[in-house]
Amino acid sequence: MSDARLKWILRRGVAETIVEAELLKLLESGKPLRLKQGFDPSCPDIHLGHVVGLRKLRQLQDLGHRVVLIVGDWTAQIGDPSGQSATRPMLTREEVLVNAKTYMEQFFKVVDKDKTEVRWQTEWFSKFGLEDVIRLTSKFTVAQFLAREDFGNRYSTGHPIAITELLYPLLQAYDSVAIEADIEFGGTDQKFNCLVGRELQQMMGQRPQQVFLVPLLVGTDGNRKMSKSLGNYIGVTDAPEDMYGKVMSIPDNLITDYFELLTDVPDEEISQYKKQMESHSINPMVVKKRLAHEIVAQFHGTAGAQQAEEHFARVFQKGEMPEEVVLLDVVGGVMLSAELTRMGLTKSRSEARRLLSQGAIQIGDETITEDMDMARIGKGRKIKVGKRRFAST
Repeated sequence: MSDARLKWILRRGVAETIVEAELLKLLESGKPLRLKQGFDPSCPDIHLGHVVGLRKLRQLQDLGHRVVLIVGDWTAQIGDPSGQSATRPMLTREEVLVNAKTYMEQFFKVVDKDKTEVRWQTEWFSKFGLEDVIRLTSKFTVAQFLAREDFGNRYSTGHPIAITELLYPLLQAYDSVAIEADIEFGGTDQKFNCLVGRELQQMMGQRPQQVFLVPLLVGTDGNRKMSKSLGNYIGVTDAPEDMYGKVMSIPDNLITDYFELLTDVPDEEISQYKKQMESHSINPMVVKKRLAHEIVAQFHGTAGAQQAEEHFARVFQKGEMPEEVVLLDVVGGVMLSAELTRMGLTKSRSEARRLLSQGAIQIGDETITEDMDMARIGKGRKIKVGKRRFAST
């Protein structure tokens, strides 16, 4: 492994490493390391926001290291707000199993399955008794946990914090002890939890894990982190045409970030694109097409990316009706604005409502001017958004 390659892995698409000198020494030791990646199966699907960290895992796997994927089947029944300022609903065991199955199928679209060890929290927590829980809680103070930003903010504003939520970082930390993790990976919103794991390992006589944090990817709306619940996400299982179209919908100021976090395009080339866009010597759409092609090719191959590019040019640039239309689920209780956003036909629900008020959305031959329940729309009717975006129910 060259020093240049290792430096690239540790710098490109990385927010922070703790402790960098120790991490570098470990990676240079030649010893296969255990890379901890946990997931809380509260949602079954993976989007490009998750892929930022998964790409790092794959890069280190290719250097001979092993990923230990921890299925948070225990903590999923507690819920971790992770900056959401609200508790997540507890899941049933059946929901956890269904979500975990789908999650892992998508996880291995990026990470090498043959170099991954899958562990379930119930392996160790099912043996925990009240005495074990009390012993674990005695190692930290409430003041330490209120230092976590989202807990501190909620406490200062009078918003409730369940005791179960305070247990979450402890349980995640104990995962690191159970598998003897060398490095834990997470987004910047997981920094506190990862550091608790590092500290608990030291208390338990283990070498403290290093922490590898990646940036939170901003979603297609250009404002908030990518999230399925916000409708600003690009899913790894999206059809090539949908994935390509959603990438093309991101604001121009996110282009270089997406290149850095989601592709292997050389830094020099990205820097050149940035300079050209700043000097207006290149149309951002040209650069965005390159980005969309790179991302789609990762999940659908070069041929899939090429077909998606041709579809985009035919439908969105030339204004032709697509040869194949996306089928929208007609579900009662789901509003048209939310469904249009979910399908990537609008960037946000507010944009959808604005287009509705402007009379820019047609269902069949009828112009729709108000938001409505999807159940009222019915099947087999084409939806047209503006002049270039089409779907059907």
